Amino acid sequence: MNKIAIVQHSPVFLDKHKTIELAVAKVEESASNGAELVVFTEAFIPGYPTWIWRLRPGGDWNLSEELHQHLLSNAVKMESDDLEPLYEAARKHHVTIVFGIEERDSKLSQSTLYNTALIIGADGTVLNRHRKLMPTNPERMVWGFGDASGLKVVDTPVGRIGTLLCWENFMPLARYALYAQGVEVYIAPTYDSGDGWIGTLQHIAREGCCWVVGCGNLMKGSDIPDDFPEKGSLYPDSDEWVNPGDSIVIAPGGEIVAGPMREESGILYCDIDREKVGIAKRALDVTGHYSRPDIFKLHVNTKPQTPVEFED
Repeated sequence: MNKIAIVQHSPVFLDKHKTIELAVAKVEESASNGAELVVFTEAFIPGYPTWIWRLRPGGDWNLSEELHQHLLSNAVKMESDDLEPLYEAARKHHVTIVFGIEERDSKLSQSTLYNTALIIGADGTVLNRHRKLMPTNPERMVWGFGDASGLKVVDTPVGRIGTLLCWENFMPLARYALYAQGVEVYIAPTYDSGDGWIGTLQHIAREGCCWVVGCGNLMKGSDIPDDFPEKGSLYPDSDEWVNPGDSIVIAPGGEIVAGPMREESGILYCDIDREKVGIAKRALDVTGHYSRPDIFKLHVNTKPQTPVEFED
């Protein structure tokens, strides 16, 4: 058995450094309670750009630019030492950490943002960086498109882990790519919530015969800082649940075993048994004995994509 911890907590919105401090504290708390895997939500550092769902598409240009500048200024460059406190927390407590960041490109344009999920190993090293393949609807005004170089499953002390972000989990071929790599703990950090979303995660647990960990965004109107531009018009009600969370753990086969944690800040703990993955596939293994490679075959291009190649 392995204990996992899902941190359902609002970030220090649009403050990268304070949110990283918060994350380190939650890792320490989780580890002190015996967790070996600690999961944070989509774009936790420095927070999901929730305003994109409230502004007029293509309108509010000046306000959109002002908010985007805040996001750029608080995004993470992987080549910086921004995340060193989290790497050190993983090493110190011997835990695996999964968390979402606003990643700022530091190799080409220096200005494109990506919705990125990182897996940090218990030795403090980055095991995988997955950039969201297809930003959803107004998200495309914020994030660039990721590629399949991070569409990986990695070995950890709690099992083989893979991540897909939010509505990527509606992409059957992306799911299939993780199933084919033997994912045991399928992690779905998300801005989505509600019974429909939970039903999707239960389907994935049935289809993939794997543990599914849903980590939801949690935000209340009062979590928006007072100096947030146009807060009075965009978030007038401090008691409003902008997002209720709904973090959850689902066993192979679809049974809910922890959560959903709704409209509540805290850490959701759950013990998981990896042995249940193998036995669940006795009847259904969609990339094994239940596949038909003579009829269907998936090709995944894992080469990093770039608009330019420089030669000496």
